[in-house]
Amino acid sequence: MAKGSCLCGAVQFEVTPPSRYCGHCHCSLCRRAHGAPFVTWAGFPADKVDIQAGRERLTRYLTVSGSTRTFCDRCGSTLFFEGPAYEGELHVVLANIDEPIDRVPEAHFFVDHGAEWWTINDSLPQYGGETGFEKKE
Repeated sequence: MAKGSCLCGAVQFEVTPPSRYCGHCHCSLCRRAHGAPFVTWAGFPADKVDIQAGRERLTRYLTVSGSTRTFCDRCGSTLFFEGPAYEGELHVVLANIDEPIDRVPEAHFFVDHGAEWWTINDSLPQYGGETGFEKKE
């Protein structure tokens, strides 16, 4: 297990590997929600994420795409993502997990939607196109 929390510590959780994936998302919604050029997510089966404290502090935001972003109502930390395309999964912001998990980031997604002022400068695979998951050459 790996413990995690929001910025103020009001929301505390544990994740239990194995994770399903870990990657950097460059979509415009992630960029806006985090105020950063991308956000790194780790996907887990929903039943492998246990909210240990602060459940009453969680606020959910339903996006235009039908996805839900969950954040702490005290400090504003975005913590979780659920989307209709990922039924049964809960995506957790890797930066909010305090301990190593079973994998490191493996790829970049939605690269065609990325910030123009950011250059990807690593050798991880890149995916883009209309779906955000089409392999880039």
